Amino acid sequence: MNARHWFGLRAGASNWLWLALAVIALDQYTKFLILENFEEFQTLVLLPILDIMRLHNEGAAFSFLSDATGWQRWFFIALGLVVSVAILIWLRRLAPTGQHLLAAGLALVMGGALGNVIDRVLWGYVVDFIRVHYEDWYFPAFNVADSAITCGAALLILDNVLEYGRSRDAKVQGGGESSD
Repeated sequence: MNARHWFGLRAGASNWLWLALAVIALDQYTKFLILENFEEFQTLVLLPILDIMRLHNEGAAFSFLSDATGWQRWFFIALGLVVSVAILIWLRRLAPTGQHLLAAGLALVMGGALGNVIDRVLWGYVVDFIRVHYEDWYFPAFNVADSAITCGAALLILDNVLEYGRSRDAKVQGGGESSD
């Protein structure tokens, strides 16, 4: 029996774990810079629509549950770890070639999730610092990890749409009837 290794030519898509590690490293480095150089709420205007502003988010996306009593910290840590383990298993089971969009999307989501988990473990909150706005409208602040999760989700959706198109084309070429 030929055992599969976690890394190597027959390691499945787990070879994409380097991308998750790069996201974690970049995320933690940028947060370190913010924590070292900005007080909470301190702002640096970069463009008329873009600020760097140190914020502490005890909730999830869009500050969901940020006003809860503290249990959300442990819930989001557990959720991030469970999602990351599931993604790790999924990556491991993918074929070593092909499915690059899926593997990259999963790795980005995993890296972003773990980047925010590290914040919650160390500080009890996630450090957000990118703030996009227009006049009196403000998009919720975010960070590198959040950006990676968003880009990863977009790649997963794109992969799903492309896969649907491929399977539909295969049905048409194979003479199968579509139930759509």
